[in-house]
Amino acid sequence: MTAVSAPATAPAPPGPPPGPPPAPAAGPSDRRVVVAVVATQLAASLGFFAVMAHLVAHLRHDLGLLAGTVGLVLGVRVGLQFALLLPVGTITDLLGARRTGVISCAVRALGFVMLGSAESVGALLCAAVALAVGGALYNPAGHSLLASVGPGSRSGGFAAYVAAQHLATVAGPPMGLLLLGTGSGFALLTAAAAALWVVAGVLFLLVPRSRGKGAPARPRDVVAGVRAVLGDRAFLYFALLTAPTTLLATHIMTAVPLLGFKPAVATLCFSLLAMVAAAVQPFVAVRRRGERPWVLRTGLLCAAAGFFVLAALDGTRPGPLMLAAVLNGVANGLVQPSVFQRTARRAPPERFGSYYGVLAFCAGMFSFAGDLVIGRLFDLGPAGAAWALTGVGACALLAAACTAAGGMAGGMAGGMAGPVAGRDRGE
Repeated sequence: MTAVSAPATAPAPPGPPPGPPPAPAAGPSDRRVVVAVVATQLAASLGFFAVMAHLVAHLRHDLGLLAGTVGLVLGVRVGLQFALLLPVGTITDLLGARRTGVISCAVRALGFVMLGSAESVGALLCAAVALAVGGALYNPAGHSLLASVGPGSRSGGFAAYVAAQHLATVAGPPMGLLLLGTGSGFALLTAAAAALWVVAGVLFLLVPRSRGKGAPARPRDVVAGVRAVLGDRAFLYFALLTAPTTLLATHIMTAVPLLGFKPAVATLCFSLLAMVAAAVQPFVAVRRRGERPWVLRTGLLCAAAGFFVLAALDGTRPGPLMLAAVLNGVANGLVQPSVFQRTARRAPPERFGSYYGVLAFCAGMFSFAGDLVIGRLFDLGPAGAAWALTGVGACALLAAACTAAGGMAGGMAGGMAGPVAGRDRGE
């Protein structure tokens, strides 16, 4: 939701690419990288979701903050994290993914400690900034390490990475509830989350140094890295066309409570979505299906269908809501690996972080702006909510239509990983 030839200046001819070549057997070093990164993802995600599932209740009821102040704290974390992704991707290339991962976990652990002890708005905003910086560093580091392994390990490794994230989505909130039930308060929960992020940082240290070592470079090379990606017009088109994917993956978490569904029903919906997304991963990983163009299109179509179903709901029909959850789960399970595989095969090894940063920045900014607009529409009542959810579905449908029509800069969605990029990477 992770590498290199010169940026392509001429798009590949339209049309479906040949199937991916047989992948060589994974070496011990590749397996070590995958195991370490997947274990890191599980520990970090458990800590994150355990806290975030109960953060709003803590801010609202324990600290007595107004809804607008709660929105400010949450918005600072999300907005800043998305904004930092553009330069941080290149910083990951300069520092090395292994080192960046360790730093990200240390900063995030500090952020959770600050969050648990914060009692004023200023302290909460400082914690939000630390969490945003840590999160912005973490994602490019993990994705870059997975992109560095051979194609034989990359597909299955990323599938396990995504599955670990979704399993933590299910297990994290109950774990947080149990910790809160001990009577020690929110500080114990954030301390446990910080400890899990420390564990994640230690796991990053298990990655072989050669996989996380960045080439010596000057700070001004951050700008050069971003400029190099922006010069790859085919990839930039791909990044813009897939910009709605973060909104498609996350907005259901906001929409379901706003539609009036009870917390128990919403929790069941989110758990079902996560389990479906995790269950799809073995299918996507086998024969490197994530590299095939129809996987991305199918995922976008499922996302569109899911939001069209949501647009017709009013909080009283849990049956159709579960259908929307399944559709969104399938969409998340297909789109995430597909976008990663396209990027991993397109990006030069020494610039994967830069490519990922541009991609994630576009998706994050689209999601941030979309949430603001959708929130205003929800305030207009049921009709506005229906229009908002229909609009989200339309974004997914438009992206799917462009890929099916052979857009994506001459096959970027389907052929970006095609003959030119694959041959340059020796894959």
